Amino acid sequence: MRFSVLVSAAMLAAVSSAAFGQFDPPANYYSTATGTGTTLKSQLHNIIDNHTVIGYSSNREELRDLDQDPTDPSRFVLVYNRQSLPNSTSNSNWNREHTWPRGRGVDSSGPDNADLHQLRSSNISVNSDRGSLNFGGSFGQSFGQVGSFWYPGEEDAGNIARAQFYMAVRYDGSDSSTIDLELSTGNPSLSSDSLGDLNSLIDWHFAVPPDTFEQRRNDRVFDLYQGNRNPFVDHPEWAWSVIMDQQNDTRLALQGGTTAGNGSSSLDFNYGAVLVGTPMPGPESVTITETGNDGTYYSVTPTGDATSSIIGRLNAFRPNRTGSQAITVGLDANTSVAGEYTGTVTIDNLDITTGGGAGRGANDGDDTIDLSLTVLNHAAPSFSPSSAVTTLDIDLGSVELGANAASAALTLANVANNPSFQAALDVIEITGEGDTDRFGLSLTPATGPGALPAGLTRQFFAGMLTDQLGEFSVTYTIATADQDLPGRAFTDLTLTLTGEVIPAPLSADFNNDGVVDTADYTVWRDGFSTGDLTLSDYQAWRDEFGMSQPAAAAAPTPEPGSTFLLATLLAAGATLDSRGKKMAQ
Repeated sequence: MRFSVLVSAAMLAAVSSAAFGQFDPPANYYSTATGTGTTLKSQLHNIIDNHTVIGYSSNREELRDLDQDPTDPSRFVLVYNRQSLPNSTSNSNWNREHTWPRGRGVDSSGPDNADLHQLRSSNISVNSDRGSLNFGGSFGQSFGQVGSFWYPGEEDAGNIARAQFYMAVRYDGSDSSTIDLELSTGNPSLSSDSLGDLNSLIDWHFAVPPDTFEQRRNDRVFDLYQGNRNPFVDHPEWAWSVIMDQQNDTRLALQGGTTAGNGSSSLDFNYGAVLVGTPMPGPESVTITETGNDGTYYSVTPTGDATSSIIGRLNAFRPNRTGSQAITVGLDANTSVAGEYTGTVTIDNLDITTGGGAGRGANDGDDTIDLSLTVLNHAAPSFSPSSAVTTLDIDLGSVELGANAASAALTLANVANNPSFQAALDVIEITGEGDTDRFGLSLTPATGPGALPAGLTRQFFAGMLTDQLGEFSVTYTIATADQDLPGRAFTDLTLTLTGEVIPAPLSADFNNDGVVDTADYTVWRDGFSTGDLTLSDYQAWRDEFGMSQPAAAAAPTPEPGSTFLLATLLAAGATLDSRGKKMAQ
C-alpha cells in the first residue's frame, strides 16, 4: 500500500479523524443505494441530482470557504500547486478551475458549469497551462503537463479523480444544457466530449484516500450550498463497481494467519496471565497483504479492548500491484487493575462486486486479529480463609507419655479478594527450627497443578510425638508465592507448635503416693474383698511393683508406637482442598 509512504502527514491524520464520522452523511442519505454497477450508478444519480445551483458568477466566496487552508482558516489553497492565499486576495489574482473542462462537455449555462464539487480555486497561469488536457501521468510526480496529459500533483490526485467520478454519475444529459459526461481510457480528443485517462484516475483514487480537506469540502457543499454529496468521497469503495467492472479480484489476508477458503484469515495473540503491576505485553506488528490486479478499499475496526494503529474505512490498495500494509495492534489495558481484557481487530475488504470469484472482492471474508490478556491480583496466603493471618501459634497441650500423637487440624488458605482474577498459591518450601524431630506436618510443597486456587483452602495436620518426656517447640517457615508468573510475590507463613509430654500415671498406685509397693497391695486386698478391684488389678500391681514416678526410662512402649501413630495421622490427613479433593503433592 503505497499511499502511506507518499501522502502528507495531514492526510494520514485525516484517516484517523474519519473513523469518528465527523463528516459522515446523514444516516439515510444513501439508503436507496443498494445495487451494483449500472444499477448503483443510476441510484446514486437519483440521490445527488436536482441539487441547488449556486450561480457561476457568484460562487467565489463559496470557493474561498470550501478550499480553506487546513493549517490556517484565514487562507485558502489553490488546486494543483497548493498555493495558500489570504481570504482577502482580490478576485483578479485567482480564478476558478473547471476540473472537468468546458471544452469536454460542460456547458457554460448548465448546472455542471457551476457545480462546486468539480470547481476549484486556481492560480490563473496554472489554470491556463492545464487548459482542457486530459488527466494522466504516473502518481508521485510534480503537478503540471506530462506529455499530452495533465498531472494534478500528489496531494490533489485522489480528490481530482473522485470529482470526475461524481461528474460522470451526476450528469447523464437529463438536465437542461447538459450532456452525458463519460470517462474514457487513454487520451480522448476534445471532439469526443469525454474525459480521460480513466486508468490514471482510478489508480489515483486508490493511491490517495479522502483526507479531512476533501471530506470537509464535500460536507460543506452538501450542508451549506448545493444540498448534494460526492458519493465517492463518502463511499470510495463504490468506485470500482460504478466506474470499472463487477469482477474485482482483490483478496486481503493476514501474513502468517490461518486462511479459509472464503478468503478470511485470522491471528490470535493470547498473552495468557500476568500479575498486577507487571509491564504490559508489547504491541504486535501485523502485515495485511493484498493479492489481485484490481484496487480496493478496506476498513480496520477494533472492538472491545483492542487497539490498532490504523482505523476506519479510508484505507486502500492500488490496482496492478501486490500490496502490503503493516499495522500495529494491541490492547488498551492497564495492569494495575485485575481483570480480563479482550478485543478483536477486523479487516474488511469493502469492495461490493461479486464476479471476481470465491474469496475475491465482496466474496472476500473478513480477516480478524483476536487479542486477550488476563491480569491477576497476587495470591493471599493465610492460615485463615477470611483474613490475612501469616503467623500462628498452636499449643498441643500436655499429653501423657506413650499416648497417641498429639495433633491439630490447620488451614492453609488463598484468601479471595477477586477469585476470578487472582493468582493461585504455590507452596515452595517448608523448613523448621527447634525440636523438628518431635513434630511433623502433613503439608508438603505444591506448585503447578498443585497450586491452591484463589478462594479455596487446604486442610493439613500438625502432630507431636509422645515417646519422650519434656516440653517441646518447633517453628515452621512455609515459603509461598504466586503461581509461576513474571513479577510473582513471595510470602512466608510462620507456624509455631508447642507441647508437653508428661508421665503417664501408674495403674497400680492405688493409694496415689507415686510408688507401687506393699501399701498398694493392702489397698488392693481390701478393694478386692468389696468387689471394687479385680484380679486384673492384682496383676497390674505385680507388674508395676517397685515402680515410681517419673519413670520415663521404664515406661512401657505403647503399641502401636508414637512414631508410627504420628506418621499414620499425617498420612490420613493428606492435604485436602476445601472441595475435599486430594491435592497433588
